[in-house]
Amino acid sequence: MRWNFDEYIEREGTDCVKYDLRLETFGKKDIIPMWVADMDFKTPEFIIDKLRTRLQHEIMGYTFRPGEYYNSISRWVEKRHGWRIENEWICFCPGVVPALNLCTLSFTRPGDSIIVQPPVYTPFFSAVESHGRNIVYNQLIEKDGKWSMDFDSLAASLNESTKMIIISNPHNPVGRAWSREELQTLAGICLKNNILILSDEIHCDLVLPGYRYTPIASISEEIANITVTCIAPSKTFNLAGLSTSSLIIPNHVLRKYFNRKIESLHIGNGNIFGTVASIAAYSEGEEWLGELLEYLNKNAELVLNYCRERIPEIIPVRNEATYMIWLDCRKFGMNGKELQSFFVDKAGVGMNEGSAFGPGGEGFMRMNIGTTRQIVAQALEQIEKAVAEVRQLK
Repeated sequence: MRWNFDEYIEREGTDCVKYDLRLETFGKKDIIPMWVADMDFKTPEFIIDKLRTRLQHEIMGYTFRPGEYYNSISRWVEKRHGWRIENEWICFCPGVVPALNLCTLSFTRPGDSIIVQPPVYTPFFSAVESHGRNIVYNQLIEKDGKWSMDFDSLAASLNESTKMIIISNPHNPVGRAWSREELQTLAGICLKNNILILSDEIHCDLVLPGYRYTPIASISEEIANITVTCIAPSKTFNLAGLSTSSLIIPNHVLRKYFNRKIESLHIGNGNIFGTVASIAAYSEGEEWLGELLEYLNKNAELVLNYCRERIPEIIPVRNEATYMIWLDCRKFGMNGKELQSFFVDKAGVGMNEGSAFGPGGEGFMRMNIGTTRQIVAQALEQIEKAVAEVRQLK
């Protein structure tokens, strides 16, 4: 491999959320952090080189996004995902989470109902409830370790106040890369009932070998007309600190409403380095990403095989996408607080406790495997030892 993903990079002392907030988050510092969704790998050198070049011009004044910002996104989306988009559809936003909130404000009114599909990324909930909208749960179905959408429940939950659904595609935390057929069924319900689809597709480039991602808006022009798609290079290329994301909004009326909200809040300028990094990532990142996905896939296989052979009390859900693995820990019979305490205090591993992701998350933990294989193996060994002690007590 050209890139060394086994290289350990010391992150402590860099104001890093994942490492430097361990004490505040878990109550102790000496744990392996496998929680917040960023990776421990170096940002690729072809991005760093472009940032260094820009730094050589020692004026950091007002800038705008050049045409290549939009061209690089359009080329990437078409080449990687087979979706031909127009540059004018692309709108800037300083992050996908801000985009979820801005879309709620742009496309709905207080008192409207918005559907989410738990267990799901926690900011989905606050994007609805923080702005006086009503949240409606369309809980995912879990059967034999496979997660799917509940279309019957979705259709039954709709009424005149329902204006939007927020989906995670690929899904965080259960790791599904939704099939074209599933997304088409969902979109059909939304078309029939005039429901806007807000699709968080930030993990779209992190689909593991053997699986496929489908942009929901790529299925048909009719579906694209009711869909707002959120993407970013941040998860894929480890650029979260640069606060740069894009929305793809084919519907010109929705696009106007969104841009008007961005302009009214004066948050559309972004930053110099986010623009430079985005262009570099989408222009030069394909080979690096291919090797990253191979490495992440082997990390996932390590977790799956290790648990099956040595920690059968934990059943990992095979992630089709993302660098998070959803761990089924229900055999322990512990509630969320007890599970978190067990993994932190007994195993020395800090993960995200499942109930934080809403209904259906109880008894699960989310493990971030976007780190070196040595760290993944060390965490598994510590968990195995802690579980062995529990077995002895029974």
